[in-house]
Amino acid sequence: MTASTAEARPQPARISGARLLVRCLAELGVDTVFGYPGGAIMPIYDALPGSGIRHILTRHEQGAALAADGYARVTRKAGVCMATSGPGATNLVTGLANSMLDSVPVVAITGQVPTAMMGTDAFQEVDVFGITLPIVKHSYIIRDTADIPEVLAEAFHLATEGRPGPVLIDVPKDVTVAEIEASVRMPRIAPTSTAVPAAIGDAVEAMAGASRPLFYMGGGIEIAGAEDEVRALIERTGFPSVCTLKGLGAVPTDHPDFLGMLGMHGMRAANLAVQECDLLIVTGARFDDRATGKLDEFAPHARVIHMDGDPAEIGKLRKADVALPGDLISNLNALKRQADFDSSARIAAWKARCLANRREHAWRYDAPGEFIYAPALLKAMSERSENDLTIACDVGQHQMWVAQHCRFRRPRTHLTSGGLGTMGYGLPAGIGAKLAHPEETVVVVSGDGSIMMNIQELATLKRYDIDVRIVLLDNSSLGMVRQWQELFFAGNYSEIDLSDNPDFAALARVFGLQARTIERRDQVDEALDWLLNEPGPSLLHVRIDPTANVWPLVPPGKNNADMIQGETR
Repeated sequence: MTASTAEARPQPARISGARLLVRCLAELGVDTVFGYPGGAIMPIYDALPGSGIRHILTRHEQGAALAADGYARVTRKAGVCMATSGPGATNLVTGLANSMLDSVPVVAITGQVPTAMMGTDAFQEVDVFGITLPIVKHSYIIRDTADIPEVLAEAFHLATEGRPGPVLIDVPKDVTVAEIEASVRMPRIAPTSTAVPAAIGDAVEAMAGASRPLFYMGGGIEIAGAEDEVRALIERTGFPSVCTLKGLGAVPTDHPDFLGMLGMHGMRAANLAVQECDLLIVTGARFDDRATGKLDEFAPHARVIHMDGDPAEIGKLRKADVALPGDLISNLNALKRQADFDSSARIAAWKARCLANRREHAWRYDAPGEFIYAPALLKAMSERSENDLTIACDVGQHQMWVAQHCRFRRPRTHLTSGGLGTMGYGLPAGIGAKLAHPEETVVVVSGDGSIMMNIQELATLKRYDIDVRIVLLDNSSLGMVRQWQELFFAGNYSEIDLSDNPDFAALARVFGLQARTIERRDQVDEALDWLLNEPGPSLLHVRIDPTANVWPLVPPGKNNADMIQGETR
């Protein structure tokens, strides 16, 4: 064979690692990526145009990670964020920790210096693999271009399978520049089994014999998409229910047998029910300290049925009398099929007491004073639309007011940083949620402390004309810290004064948003109409009482029945 004959033969089509990675993302169904470019990840950004994947340029990598988190929560698909090496990668860390603690599927792709330079303290080299080990479900460094398809397939599977969580993929620059045959394909990974445990019969027997049963619902219901099944079981049994912060929306908050959120800032009727019940049916919850208060005095009279998608959670903090690990949908359906008992007469007195407590401790919204009353404003806002708003909330007093007073009839309409308590979460999460579901009305509720953590993302709203509405509650202080200093540190107010805040409405207008400021109660109705009906990204700046506190409150080290009521009435 002559040289000229060999040269005439067609050569196999080849593709760069970067283009292969982007092609794999598209094959995995990724339609949106949040990120910020830089040197080490530049080959991947070079491959993005023309791929069909929408890239959203946030103004900070933390914003990208939190936007991917919000996108993932409302879609139940893995959200994707990207950043370059060094500071780009380290700026993702808070977002990844946030997703880890709230079990949110996120895939983070970071650029890295070339493999030959790793370990040499090269420009913008950071061991992001090592830094993030405790805060991701799994992590990879791709050292061979041929491994890209397998790593991506496995990463997305791990992020979404079982108990979801973030996965990190660190990609050295030479891996993305190197070429490989374009025919390489991704493997397919089979889902895991959804077998039902044998203890279902024991659970049904416990439910049939209880006289004071109670459902304790957590964020695992939303993660599993098991809201229809848990609602059907609640209707079948007639048992009352409570939920955690992340469980809001598992059943409608206006359901006749729903007693409210439990825990540190839970409703009194919910906390009393937990302390008095004789059977606690824990569904997708993990006995978090903010929900249980003093753990060894939590539900002291109750046997426990614990259902969770993560077997490691069962028995971790509270012994389960009946353990039901595995797929929530399968377990709930099995319970419903076998729950052929009639408990209405046996639990009638219990339900009457629970509902009487709910009526007795119902919130009043006619608080005295001249300031706008935040609980009343948030309640009115959430009830103003026939369909539920999607509310992305920041962290602080306003976070608890939203949980206590807003209406949630569907899961995945309440986005909040539960485990990590990340200030600055609300705005980027709202961006992710709106881009995932543009037909939904998305409202960000923030405070004057939290908004400043990621306020640069107002520019992202304007650039892409993302129709997110912002309610900014401004008490000129770090409100939750101030409240704790008032109650537990003898009023020694240390570094909580934010009275030198900027004019937030003027600042929003500088970013190109519509904005208004209100400070009187007679302005609320018209302002909410404007906020929810005027199209386009907008901000409503609401001045509230600087001394207002969140009530009720379980003090640290106390059980949930030992609540400080404050001015709840």
